[in-house]
Amino acid sequence: MFENLTDKFDRAFKVLKGEGKVTEINVAETLKEVRRALLDADVNFKTAKEFTERVKEKALGLDVLTAVKPGQLLVKITHDELKELMGGETKDINLQGSPAIILMSGLQGSGKTTFSGKLASYLKTKKNKKPLLVACDIYRPAAIDQLHVVGESIGVEVFSERENKNAVSIATNALNYAKQNGYNVVIIDTAGRLAIDEQMMAEIEEVKNAVKPSEILFVVDSMTGQDAVNTARTFNERLNFDGVVLTKLDGDTRGGAALSIKSEVNKPIKFIGTGEKMDALDVFHPERMASRILGMGDVVSLVERAQEQYDEEEAKRLEKRIRKDQFDFNDFLDQIGQIKKMGSMKDLMGMIPGVGKAMKDVEVNEDAFKHIEAIIQSMTPAERKSPSLLNGSRKQRIAKGSGRNIDEVNRLMKQFDQTKQMMKMMTNKTQMMQMMKQMKGARGGIR
Repeated sequence: MFENLTDKFDRAFKVLKGEGKVTEINVAETLKEVRRALLDADVNFKTAKEFTERVKEKALGLDVLTAVKPGQLLVKITHDELKELMGGETKDINLQGSPAIILMSGLQGSGKTTFSGKLASYLKTKKNKKPLLVACDIYRPAAIDQLHVVGESIGVEVFSERENKNAVSIATNALNYAKQNGYNVVIIDTAGRLAIDEQMMAEIEEVKNAVKPSEILFVVDSMTGQDAVNTARTFNERLNFDGVVLTKLDGDTRGGAALSIKSEVNKPIKFIGTGEKMDALDVFHPERMASRILGMGDVVSLVERAQEQYDEEEAKRLEKRIRKDQFDFNDFLDQIGQIKKMGSMKDLMGMIPGVGKAMKDVEVNEDAFKHIEAIIQSMTPAERKSPSLLNGSRKQRIAKGSGRNIDEVNRLMKQFDQTKQMMKMMTNKTQMMQMMKQMKGARGGIR
């Protein structure tokens, strides 16, 4: 996500490295590269030009503290302007109403049906809601089946009327069904087209007028770049939607839609899709996205993801086992499972300041844990519980059973021992304090 843009911004700011002060000449040179980076990312020319002019005006109008280097100053101003360009602050979805009604709009292939499922899953698991999905796409072959498959995968009911060819009637019937059966959110998946046409726009307007949604979301494929902005403008003129959803941000996208859609239609981006799985949905935070684009990472989102997988009872149980020196390969396997639930490794590393930039050309193997899991699963229950049993012949058997070599088994044993020692140290507060004092002393000795 935004790798090319991050790289080009980084190159642009290198112009100011080593400069003693901000001048009109060096700022102009840097911002020329910034504007070029935005245009390459498929940002509208007018938006890119206005953006760089605002950054230049602020940079030249500030009295720079001697402690702040020109490069750092311009990065800070660019970060703040990027945040404002993408909406300034996070906008929540409107869930008012009994039930709350959310209407999906967008072209065919933008990811409306998949996003409808992701949103239902998000509201069910994170907001403690009882959502109902409604199949109002009466034209696309297998659209109803697709929504049923999505609903089944997340445990959410789907309302459909296969013989009914009137989208307005289906939507109103679904609304009555939701009220009678205690659903507090209704998500209506509407039909899309390969291009905007009058029939499509008239139908979705009729659905809107009939159900009076509390929230209308425009779903757009971010890989379509500037075309996404143009489509959003047309939909907004007819529907006056409340927010934008950008899908496929994990693909080979230049990011132009994310950067310019807010300024073009004056509607906030509310969600982004970052993968195919039903939990690959993020609330859009302009400030965090600006930080990621500039290679600063996104520690807040990383911590939030970790907290989502955090089980307090499990943590207490694990701490007790570590204190008693009972941490075994079953616990090790559980921890791997927790990490995998947080998302793709490359995405997680991109949230750590500096790491995303360092890893941009490195291929991250998302199946890296599979080999470890295969080795552990090739152990007997007794071996997993008592790693000290693992002698040479047992390791040879495990290597053969998992399809790995003996070196990989030995490497895993070493990693396991190191993890065990580190966890033991983290539960021992006295030992941790001593280590921190030693580190502080070592830093103090370096002049």
